[in-house]
Amino acid sequence: MEPIYRRELYLSRIRPFVKHADLIKVITGVRRCGKSTVMRMVADELAEQGVPERNLVFLDLDSRGYRKVRTADALDELIERVSAPEGMTYLFIDEVQNVEGFEEVLNAWRGEGTHSIFITGSNSYLLSGELATKLTGRYLEFEVFTLTFAEYEGMKRLYGKEISPNVAEEFDHFILEGGFPRAVDLATLVEKRTYVEGVVREIFEKDVKRRVQVRNVSVFERVRDYMINNFGSTTSIRNIAAYFRDVEGVPIKEETVHRYVTVLEEAKILYRCPRFDMKSRRSLAREQKYYLADLGFYFALNTDNRINYGPVLENVVYEYARAQGYSASVGRIGKLECDFILRDGAQDYSYVQVSYTIAERSTEDREYASLEKARDGYPKYLLTCDYLLQKRSGVIHENLIRFVSEERRFGFGR
Repeated sequence: MEPIYRRELYLSRIRPFVKHADLIKVITGVRRCGKSTVMRMVADELAEQGVPERNLVFLDLDSRGYRKVRTADALDELIERVSAPEGMTYLFIDEVQNVEGFEEVLNAWRGEGTHSIFITGSNSYLLSGELATKLTGRYLEFEVFTLTFAEYEGMKRLYGKEISPNVAEEFDHFILEGGFPRAVDLATLVEKRTYVEGVVREIFEKDVKRRVQVRNVSVFERVRDYMINNFGSTTSIRNIAAYFRDVEGVPIKEETVHRYVTVLEEAKILYRCPRFDMKSRRSLAREQKYYLADLGFYFALNTDNRINYGPVLENVVYEYARAQGYSASVGRIGKLECDFILRDGAQDYSYVQVSYTIAERSTEDREYASLEKARDGYPKYLLTCDYLLQKRSGVIHENLIRFVSEERRFGFGR
């Protein structure tokens, strides 16, 4: 069996609920980020605890053996047939959206109290609101991301891949290759990018095309590529529509742009990072920033290998913070902007600025300005690639590469 890299970031969150039969565990994330493997890790832990193999049931509804399971009755009969005769059955279902009406079936088995149920599937369905409507209060969502830098290094060690002794060089490899787990085991950068291109096509065929009617595929792809190429930039639906109308000569309605961007969010290619005003503690419904689920999307769709470290480092920090369980917003502090305001499960905040370097005094002053404006006592971070760290105004200046490599946390309990 192929070795599995244990992703403790997610196991630690799922573990407390594994034996709770009254809650369905929904595992979401961009395609090929490792959702099914996380379910396998949960099952492996149960087996290590002595749960019999017959009580661990996997149903991949995309596989040939289950291709005829498409109705609620067929799924119900299948679960009845494969369930363990005694004890708790741990039921792991992949591509659950293939069955029309699966919610009622799973909810009925949940109510029996004999099955602890885990599901994955198309994000565009699971996050569309229909699941929430039919299973309100009866499920928990666990979101999985592509590999963090520390996980990327850990998986390379597992596969016996060479790791550069220069951590900055290895970090550049991570940026250019992306964090899809399967790509780590591929030999060349060309193979890795071909794989990510395939992921993009798979998302369109399975998460977009089956879910939403896209009348003009070429226009959709141009909007997709525009959003991917401009990750980390402040934008709005109105500005995007104006760009296509005035620059590209493509007449497109704002409503259509909004629908396409929403589709990209639901497929988890993009993450919208809302703006948040710290004084009023309210979200600001104006221009937004969007970050990529994985930087591999950008480099696979572009021939330019140059790294624009500004948005790239922001994207790395955004993904890292979300994988650590923080919610993230772009912060406004007075008239100044803070790259990220993070909030943890205890509802405590952290302010985070990201910059490649503050070697120039003018850059240092600019990056510190918004952090020095925040005076509410929450921790303030400046993450750069500098190895000489500044001490100023109580701000925690850290080397970004070392911070994410050592899996450090933000906040009071770090």
